[in-house]
Amino acid sequence: MGVRPPSSGDDEEPDSVEFGIAAVDAHLRDADLSFPATKDDVRAELGHERIPYDVHGNDVPLGEMLAEVRAERFDSRQELLNALHRPFEKYRQRHSSGVVAQVRSLLPF
Repeated sequence: MGVRPPSSGDDEEPDSVEFGIAAVDAHLRDADLSFPATKDDVRAELGHERIPYDVHGNDVPLGEMLAEVRAERFDSRQELLNALHRPFEKYRQRHSSGVVAQVRSLLPF
């Protein structure tokens, strides 16, 4: 997922804030990892990376999210991202501060 941060009032286009599987994808693009890959391959290459799971920058080690995935092998990057989607969503929901925090995460300010 990605969300645009609020504008500072200047004409400069803001960067997006990547979190969840969008942030994992960004790390994968920079990693020396080829597919097919095992869960152990991914853990060895990126398990220590802290991945933001919400728009506020709260993060979790990728290794912790991998532990929630049942699959042991991923034939493609997209297959890995699909497998991580549900664990990231569940983690985000468990660690949010309730309805107010969820609404705030959707607002541009």
